[in-house]
Amino acid sequence: MVISVVIFILIFIIIILLFIVIYQQFVYTKGIQAKLKKISMELSDIVENDSDEKVMVFTDNKTLMNLCGEINRLLLDRQKIKNDFRKQEISSKKMLSNISHDIKTPLTVILGYLEIMRLNHPDDETLQKVEAKAEQVMELINQFFTLAKLEAGDMNIEVSKINVSALCRESILSFYDILCEKDFTVDISIPEKDIFVYGEKAAIDRILSNLISNAVRYGSDGKYIGLTLRESEDNVYIDVMDKGKGIEKEFALSVFERLYTMEDSRNRNIQGNGLGLTIAKNLAGQLGGDIVLDSEPNVKTTFTVKLRKFKY
Repeated sequence: MVISVVIFILIFIIIILLFIVIYQQFVYTKGIQAKLKKISMELSDIVENDSDEKVMVFTDNKTLMNLCGEINRLLLDRQKIKNDFRKQEISSKKMLSNISHDIKTPLTVILGYLEIMRLNHPDDETLQKVEAKAEQVMELINQFFTLAKLEAGDMNIEVSKINVSALCRESILSFYDILCEKDFTVDISIPEKDIFVYGEKAAIDRILSNLISNAVRYGSDGKYIGLTLRESEDNVYIDVMDKGKGIEKEFALSVFERLYTMEDSRNRNIQGNGLGLTIAKNLAGQLGGDIVLDSEPNVKTTFTVKLRKFKY
């Protein structure tokens, strides 16, 4: 009888010990999983936010400590690569800006000599063609120079109160002759009251000019151009529309990339330098705004400029 009681007690103790071991193992495993989940979440936040933070997990587990150490070492390498890339990018942009400036000087002299020669020989068609091509090259260099200064942060844009209603009217009016010549239908919707934004006159004028000329060039099949000015509580929107061939969805983001030309997405017979839309989007960004594209091929293509609304 006593032996049976002893055996029962021993079995009970063993069961309790096994239960304690299993429970400790469960708690340990759950704790490890919780810490791994925390590491995963922190790493995901770092990657999504593109931050330079490090993974921080407090634990006595040497394996987890080593894992965090290796992850942070990779994050340090990533940070160094990012910093090196930014330095090289800034250096390249400044070099491009300097090269563009250096090319402009001799080209200006060449254009001066060509103008003198054309004045002396007004009927020489060859001289007229050479001068026209040289002016195209100068325009391209000017656009390179503008974009390089924008991307290098060397362009000083002073933001102030701007009457965007008047700017929209002036911009579309400056294209009056070419729109009449090409027999475009012009649809303008600008409120009678003046609308003001935080901006810079030259920058907004350049944005509108680039978008309107883009619509005239690539939307000529539709013989239509529209300009709408509208506002919300915090922002002002300018829509520049055409009814040309349009842009497929897969090209919607690419049109704003540097040196991307529209012949692949809209009109294969028209060559573009791929800088106008890039400059426009950069300028909009400098003003605290943006430009987005919405296009339904052969129906309507709309570039929308968003600017910050001036509040009294």
